[in-house]
Amino acid sequence: MKVTLISDTHSKHRQLNGDLPGGDLLIHAGDFMNSGYSPYEAEEFFNWFDKINTYDTKVLIAGNHDRLMESDPEWASGILTGYKTIEYLQDEQITLYYDGPNGDWPEDNVRIYGSPWQPEFCDWAFNLPRNGEEMKARWDAIPDNTDILVTHGPPFGYQDIPGGQSIRVGCEMLRYRVDEIKPKIHVFGHIHGGHGYYYNGHTHFFNASVLDERYNYANVPFNFEWDQATNEIKWL
Repeated sequence: MKVTLISDTHSKHRQLNGDLPGGDLLIHAGDFMNSGYSPYEAEEFFNWFDKINTYDTKVLIAGNHDRLMESDPEWASGILTGYKTIEYLQDEQITLYYDGPNGDWPEDNVRIYGSPWQPEFCDWAFNLPRNGEEMKARWDAIPDNTDILVTHGPPFGYQDIPGGQSIRVGCEMLRYRVDEIKPKIHVFGHIHGGHGYYYNGHTHFFNASVLDERYNYANVPFNFEWDQATNEIKWL
């Protein structure tokens, strides 16, 4: 599979137009809005994302800036029904099916789970008390068989240090669940200064934030070929 990962575009998505080469799967890990209150801002992004026709599947989750997606879920679900090419996940899983020469190969199928939650910080969207029961329940709901996990915030200890700081701010409970189920890929954003990649032997961790701490487009999308059976990646 040819995969592209992005996050935290904050209404600057059109600056990425030359850096999306196309492929099998495009994932956006949230914070597609800036203020998060304007339906026009959301629809402008949806129109752009929908018109990208060079990927077979496009997955989107919300982030803490995407306030409208939490404050008006009926509007969000209604408007998204008009965008047939966007797979919006909010505590949901989809499966991509692949057929081999002898029919379906279950080991090649890809299960993707997306969730927007993160530990609370100020008055943002999709925030829950750190290490509370509600947070634990959100992460416990991640299916054990998840191949690609998409969350807005990072797990504790992986690409979760803000720029110019030395304190890790990732979610401890998410880290526990990730260690438990060992997804093949975990993509997130939220902490712009934590942009980067790490592989711990069983999970590829990607902080796919494309904007830096000053909200400038500084990090090109991750583009790679991924063998879903062996979990090997080859950079493109």
